[in-house]
Amino acid sequence: MAIVATNNSWFSVLTSTYTSPCCSLSYYQRQLSTSYRSIPLATSPKAISQKSRDSKKQSPSSGKIKIRRETEAFSQKKRLAKENPQSYADAEHGKANVGRTRLTAFKSFGTQKKDKKGFLNDLKEQQVETGNLQDAAFLNAVVKVYCTHTSPDYSLPWQKQRQYTSTGSAFMIGDGKLLTNAHCVEHDTQVKVKRRGDDTKYVAKVLARGVECDIALLSVESEEFWKGAEPLRFGRLPRLQDAVTVVGYPLGGDTISVTKGVVSRIEVTSYAHGSSDLLGIQIDAAINPGNSGGPAFNDQGECIGVAFQVIRSDEVENIGYVIPTTVVSHFLNDFERNGKYTGFPSLGVLLQKLENPALRACLKVQSNEGVLVRRIEPTSDSHNVLKERDVIVSFDGVRVGSEGTVPFRSSERIAFRYLISQKFAGDVAELGIIRAGAFMKVQAVLNPRVHLVPYHIEGDQPSYLIIAGLVFTPLSEPLIDEECEDTIGLKLLAKARYSLARFKGQQIVILSQVLANEVNIGYEDMGNQQVLKFNGTRIRNIHHLAHLVDSCKDKYLVFEFEDNYLAVLDREAATSASASILKGYGIPSERSSDLLEPYVDSSRGDQELDQDFGDSPVSNLEIGFDGIIWA
Repeated sequence: MAIVATNNSWFSVLTSTYTSPCCSLSYYQRQLSTSYRSIPLATSPKAISQKSRDSKKQSPSSGKIKIRRETEAFSQKKRLAKENPQSYADAEHGKANVGRTRLTAFKSFGTQKKDKKGFLNDLKEQQVETGNLQDAAFLNAVVKVYCTHTSPDYSLPWQKQRQYTSTGSAFMIGDGKLLTNAHCVEHDTQVKVKRRGDDTKYVAKVLARGVECDIALLSVESEEFWKGAEPLRFGRLPRLQDAVTVVGYPLGGDTISVTKGVVSRIEVTSYAHGSSDLLGIQIDAAINPGNSGGPAFNDQGECIGVAFQVIRSDEVENIGYVIPTTVVSHFLNDFERNGKYTGFPSLGVLLQKLENPALRACLKVQSNEGVLVRRIEPTSDSHNVLKERDVIVSFDGVRVGSEGTVPFRSSERIAFRYLISQKFAGDVAELGIIRAGAFMKVQAVLNPRVHLVPYHIEGDQPSYLIIAGLVFTPLSEPLIDEECEDTIGLKLLAKARYSLARFKGQQIVILSQVLANEVNIGYEDMGNQQVLKFNGTRIRNIHHLAHLVDSCKDKYLVFEFEDNYLAVLDREAATSASASILKGYGIPSERSSDLLEPYVDSSRGDQELDQDFGDSPVSNLEIGFDGIIWA
């Protein structure tokens, strides 16, 4: 698996620092993260809400890895406050709760057991500009990113949260474009960049944002910004122990920073921001908050990747991660092909390793190779060509080992899903399979995975529908984060973790809350319950619910929830009360703008909806135990 789990360890996307009038605060305290159960040589994904993740205590016996996208501005602020209490006396009165995260959730970056002297020595050793790099031309291609963010409020979907700012790093790639991390410019309202040695900030525009690969493409129209600029050259995938230099604008100062190390490991890695698995480079060079989006160079001054996250633990040190140029090239080629980012494809099958000889013999697999198809996603093309208990022994002619690995370079092996990630949406893959002892070849079209409960919401506003004070919205991971797991309930959490979408566009629609009014009296305490039917019709998604309500001519509006709970409204009374409810609660519209578009039915019939939800988790990572993986 991509990660060998250690107790109390976290992946952290290294974004920049939140800036308030009084202090620096972590920007990515606010964002989504994913938690994993620690299993020997494997991890089992299980999404956890943001508030519970931030406040939940780490138990050594539970062995949990938390993938978190937050920075450690507070750790340094506290150390500096001890050295100069007067300078930080007013900082404690700042808006330190903007991120809705407890301070106890933060751990220092690689200095947990160092005193002040050790901390200063660490800065001297790792973050000074060395003589042979100080005047290097490629350093001038690295810029500082200033972003203002305004995140949606998923609990109150008609409004947004208070804006906040962050800083990060980016670099020039030519043709008037810059590369940075997607999490650096997520929910952006304004992006500005500043070159090294310049005091002018220039407005930048986000052209594309790849959530899965955590890469964003920026453009700057100002010709003044590009005067004398030389774009970086991309290098090959490095080898183990190759020297690497990370450049960026991390916490600790305003000028450019350089840290050096070596390549420690190259394998399929968990990407915290996108909750995905892609090729990643592990390095031991110091990567700190604000390094996100900055380039990593080899000895020839070529860019070999983009710094984006670290793993933090009391038991390990200096484990940082870089997005390799192979992933960067995939992102850029995808944008060039389609004019937008379409994503990394998926085979859509749940696989089991075939290490056991008896298992291989039972499946009539003669050699020590192949992986067992355990489950197939209904929305994938593989559902039409593969069957459960098929054994995949090759992918585009590359033999697949019994551990789910394929050859990689000269003397290495890598996870099978690496080959899938090299494809583009719509590409066709040839699979060699063994079915009931007979070998055959089939072809499957690869497309991005369809998530029943998405990790990220497209657009600037979550969908919502308000009917006489009843607020309906689709279930999503950001909503679970804001509401906390305790208020969502076990049934909804189980569906969010273990359900598979049966057709594109399917959603779990919930009653988020009830805005109290005479027309909905008796329903005020309802909240976070899935609505299954409206007037006897099974609900496919929130757009379908809005269509059913708009076309209803019956006297009553009947909503059926889990456990046969009913909410009935008089249609005429509900229509009359809607305007006063919206005015009383200061809500501009009864529905989000996307629900104003005509409804288009994308399902294949109600029989799909009547089936029970699947019993298999829907993560990109290995699940359950080391023998089961998603491709």
